[in-house]
Amino acid sequence: MDIMDTIKQQISENPVILYMKGSPNAPQCGFSQRTAQAVMSCGQRFAYVDVLANPDIRANLPKYGNWPTFPQLWVNGELIGGCDIIMEMHEKGELKTLMDESAVKE
Repeated sequence: MDIMDTIKQQISENPVILYMKGSPNAPQCGFSQRTAQAVMSCGQRFAYVDVLANPDIRANLPKYGNWPTFPQLWVNGELIGGCDIIMEMHEKGELKTLMDESAVKE
């Protein structure tokens, strides 16, 4: 399986997946830390991939999603965005709504 197929499979098999630097409990950059905290505060389960430990994914995910930076939050197969978008959605209460709706679909 090539790396693009792996990425596609990860996104399709996980209703919510966060591609980040580090892990939610041990983030390796400030943007990943803020994004992970916002996602965790919604109270729903989510998957994550540490792009620092997966250099092939780190190199190819920006091409797959046409989004150059990390973190990247994907919900129901759709790229939601990075740190700024997620923080804005979190402040407006939209992120929790999105996460709750994704949990219902599981």
